[in-house]
Amino acid sequence: MKCFSFYIGEKKDEPKSTNTTFTDGEMKRSGSELDSQNISDASTESMRRNQYPSFSQRPSNLRIFTVSELKSATKNFSRSVMVGEGGFGCVYKGVIKSAEDPSQKLEVAVKQLSKRGLQGHKEWVTEVNVLGVVEHPNLVKLVGYCAEDDERGIQRLLIYEYMPNGSVENHLSSRSDPLPWPMRLKIAQDAARGLAYLHEEMDFQIIFRDFKSSNILLDEQWNAKLSDFGMARLGPSEGLTHVSTAVVGTMGYAAPEYIQTGRLTAKNDVWSYGVFLYELITGRRPLDRNRPKSEQKLLEWVKPYLSDLKKFRLIIDPRLEAKYPLKSVQKLAIVANRCLVRLPKNRPKMSEVLEMVNQIIEAPPSGLKKIRDVSSGQKKIREVSSNQKKNMEAPTGTASPQLPLKNLAPIQTSRDVETVNKRRNADLRRGETGWLSRVWTPKLLRTC
Repeated sequence: MKCFSFYIGEKKDEPKSTNTTFTDGEMKRSGSELDSQNISDASTESMRRNQYPSFSQRPSNLRIFTVSELKSATKNFSRSVMVGEGGFGCVYKGVIKSAEDPSQKLEVAVKQLSKRGLQGHKEWVTEVNVLGVVEHPNLVKLVGYCAEDDERGIQRLLIYEYMPNGSVENHLSSRSDPLPWPMRLKIAQDAARGLAYLHEEMDFQIIFRDFKSSNILLDEQWNAKLSDFGMARLGPSEGLTHVSTAVVGTMGYAAPEYIQTGRLTAKNDVWSYGVFLYELITGRRPLDRNRPKSEQKLLEWVKPYLSDLKKFRLIIDPRLEAKYPLKSVQKLAIVANRCLVRLPKNRPKMSEVLEMVNQIIEAPPSGLKKIRDVSSGQKKIREVSSNQKKNMEAPTGTASPQLPLKNLAPIQTSRDVETVNKRRNADLRRGETGWLSRVWTPKLLRTC
């Protein structure tokens, strides 16, 4: 999946949100709404904070490593212990001594950033700044960092907890054993928890900005954790509605209004999460040039299947071999649709998304369904009557519910991107680095 970085123009703000709850009744709505051709404007949701954070005033427990220590830990960065490689550089499995008990060994992943100039340097600093002051069970833990001069120049390295089961992207590919449906639901839940924490559970907000399946890693117990925070940004300060940035991310995941305007809000992450849910459902990548032209863009490919009761099963990952509860898959598609609403303010917050995913996981297998509505911060319990339940359930082996896709925006084509690129304001280049000047700087590192 390729990353992109380009400059584009801006548009006006958009109207207020409607409620974002979902119920089983929505299973019967039309799926034709994905055909909407209007691209949304940037979200104007005001994410107010009592105090804009200063990371320099926040404690960090990160360990500082030397290049010599990391060479020893990784067999001199041997390819035999390399576990990943990308545009950022290489990742090696290593073994270090535990800080708490030096007699104990700790497996780590050591990311050695390639020398890509200022951009690579900025992403390295961002990761240290973000993961140095936040901690959550669904965020990959940063153990420490290294910034040291040696015979090859300055070395920029990051040391993480080791995630032995790799990325979700790898497990969705045909090269590995398929993830069973209950595990896919658990991954969706864990990822939602991580994003909800970044967006809503601190006294400042962090927008991930590059949420995708390759940045979701699995630990020894198959818990999912968000990783790679090099593109993360602080959310808007009090009184502001968005953060203006250069547009970066991964094709197929970025929200259309962000591509169009460069105005970044947390609802961009919500859109990306919705795309990811369809990855879990279909086993397909958001953008796959190896497939026939009509199937290359995931959201466009699924459109006709979502509006036809008899076709919905056809988009479900065939590697699951029909070993899944159909209604569970249908409900997860409804959550995805809520995240992919055209107007950003009409998308749910991640705490609301998490609540919806929790409902799917906790739903009893039969009987009356208790559906908790999440609207305006209030949770209401209501029971669906047996008649409603009958209407929602399709005859065995024949039909699937029509899924609501109102206001879903079409995926941007390459021509769309070229057009909006020409309209991008050049001053966004200057605004992109603004938040780095407000964060703390690790020892031995210059950010100029």
